[in-house]
Formats: sequence, C-alpha cells, structure tokens
Amino acid sequence: MRARKQFGQHWLTDDSILDQIVAAADLQQGDRLLEIGPGKGALTRRLLPNAEALLSVEIDRDLCKYMVQNYGDRDNFLLLEADYLKSNIDEFLNDFPKFQNPRKVVANIPYNITGPIIEKLLGRIANPNPNPFESIVLLIQKEVGDRLIAVPHTRAFGALTLRVQYLAECETICLVPPKSFRPKPKVDSVVVRLKPRPLGKPAQNPKLLETLIKVGFMSKRKMLRNNLKGLYKTEILDPIFAELDISQKARGEEVDLMQWIALSDRLNALDD
Repeated sequence: MRARKQFGQHWLTDDSILDQIVAAADLQQGDRLLEIGPGKGALTRRLLPNAEALLSVEIDRDLCKYMVQNYGDRDNFLLLEADYLKSNIDEFLNDFPKFQNPRKVVANIPYNITGPIIEKLLGRIANPNPNPFESIVLLIQKEVGDRLIAVPHTRAFGALTLRVQYLAECETICLVPPKSFRPKPKVDSVVVRLKPRPLGKPAQNPKLLETLIKVGFMSKRKMLRNNLKGLYKTEILDPIFAELDISQKARGEEVDLMQWIALSDRLNALDD
C-alpha cells in the first residue's frame, strides 16, 4: 500500500522510535487513548495491549479498510473514518461509552496541519480545551518541535511558542531522522510530549493576551512597541515597558511568557 502525498503520509517504521513513543505515553491501567492518523497500525498494535480503549481517527479510506481487517476484532479498538479537524469526537462517542473521554493522545500527524491539530487538542489562550488531556505525545516536524520548546532570545521563539506554553508544559522525547520513515520525508522530525496545565497566574484578559501576541509577532523584524502601536500609543506603552523591564528596542522573541502576561494585565487595567 503506497503512502498518499495528499494526506502527507510518511509511515514510521523504526521500532526503537515506536517504543519510545509508547514509553512517553506512560500508559496506565484503565487509560483511554486517542490516536490520530494510525496509518497501517505500527503504533496501534503497540498501544492496544496496554490500553483499556483506543479510538483511532483515520482519513484515508483504504487505510481504514486495512485497519479493520487487522484490528477490527479487538474489543478495545474503535476506528473513526474522518478528518480529525472536522470531526466531533464527543458526539461520535455518544454511542460508544467504553471509549468516551479519552485522556491521552498519541499521534503521528501530517506536518502540513500540525498547527491546527495542536490548537484543537489544547484550545486557545482565550478558549482553552475545557476538558484537557493528561498528556499529548506527537511526532512532528523538528522545526515545529523546536518552536514548541523554544526559550526567549532564540530564533525559534514566537507566537506558537507562547500560545502552546501558556497552555501546556512541553518537552522533547527524541529526534527522528528521515530514514525512520517510509517514504522518507525531506526534513528531520521529533517526538514531543505536551502536558496541559493551568498557569499559576493566568492572564486577567486571555483574549487581550492572544491579540497582543498575534500583533506583537506580525512583523518579527520590528520592535515590539512598533508592532503594538496600532493598538496602543507609545506614551502608554513606554512606561509599562519600563515597569516590566522590557527594553523599548525589544522584539517579541525577547519577551518571556510571564512578561507577556504582565504586559497584557497592565494594558487590560488601563482599558477597564
């Protein structure tokens, strides 16, 4: 069975990487799992023995037939043929109580839709997932993985970094070279684990913070205060920057998450 380019299919065949993904999922007795893009089931067959219930979501009709033939007789396996981004998992599971409320996610996802999938799993700063997962283990493009775990003053640090780190702890599990796949992708990959959690001191106005981050990184070469001038006058921004120890020449990637939150809170107080 050939991989389909239209679905961004690259099948992981490296046993050591597959084992590391399963280990990162830290499966416990009674765990209910969500697997996005099972492909030909290389990861599925490793998850099933340790899962109480495994829901796999696959968009490719031919792969769904293959998965049913190979795993359809397992009583802890359920397959949904659908586009994950367009599917309502909770609604689908109304008729399958055993599989409801999966708490962990394991996925080898298409690189071209990584951002939207992460957003659906975590939610947004202004609208986080009301029923967050315990953990999310993803195989993604290394460039995106670098952005998820980035720290300030690095090129990888950006809006995606802040949006994800606001909602979850992020860590790298292992690097995955192109030779680990069939067919080989043109880029390096990485396995990451996200653990959703609430911040100790969240933003007072998450919607404003979301807007500030979006506008603040609209032009990465510009200084942050210049990007934000369309929202607030410099005579408002400058004293707040000084109070928060943010240089007037700072760019968005030089401001850490807590400073972004503090900036949002100060501006929100002015708006009130």
